[in-house]
Amino acid sequence: MNDTNQDIGRRIAALRKTRDWPLELLADKSGVSRATLSRIERGDTSPTAVVLGQLARAFEISMADLFGFNAPALDARMAREDQPVWQDPATGFRRRSVSPATNGFRGSVIEGELPAGETISYAVTPLPDLEHHLVLLEGKLEMTIGDARYQLQPGDCLRFRLNAANAYHAPGPGPARYLLTVITP
Repeated sequence: MNDTNQDIGRRIAALRKTRDWPLELLADKSGVSRATLSRIERGDTSPTAVVLGQLARAFEISMADLFGFNAPALDARMAREDQPVWQDPATGFRRRSVSPATNGFRGSVIEGELPAGETISYAVTPLPDLEHHLVLLEGKLEMTIGDARYQLQPGDCLRFRLNAANAYHAPGPGPARYLLTVITP
C-alpha cells in the first residue's frame, strides 16, 4: 500500500473520530459498508474514486480537502516530486495534487489522467456549489454534469459550479489528461 493510501486511511479515521462517529454512522451517512471503511482506515485496501466521493459527501468536505489532509500552509513552491499521487484501483485514474488543499487557501489544483475508455461517475457532489475550472491538456474528455453533456478537446476549458451528479469519460483513443482547479465556496 503506498503512502498516499495510508494517508487517506488515516485522514478518514481522523475525520470520523473528530466528529465522534462510530464506523456504523459513517457507513450509514456514506453508503459504504462498515467492513470496507474499516479496511480503508487500516490501509488494507485502496478506496475507489466513487467511494472517496461518497466519503467526502458524508463529511461535507471537498475531495480536495479529503486529499489535502487539512495540511498546514505549504511552501510557495510545490516540487513535482512532493505532489501526492493517488490511483483509482477500479479505473486506473491517476490524481496528482499539484497544489493540495491547505489551511489558508480556498482553492486547489489537481492533474487528472483518465485512461481511454474509462468513466468515473459521482452520484452527488461532495460539497454544494464547488467552483470548478477544468482545462483539457491531452486527449478527449466527455463531461456530464446533471443533464448537460460537454465534449472537450485539448485547450478547452469548462467552468462550472458543481451541484449535480457528474461523470468524466475518456472516449479515447488515448487517455484524457487535464488540470482541474477547485475553489471551495
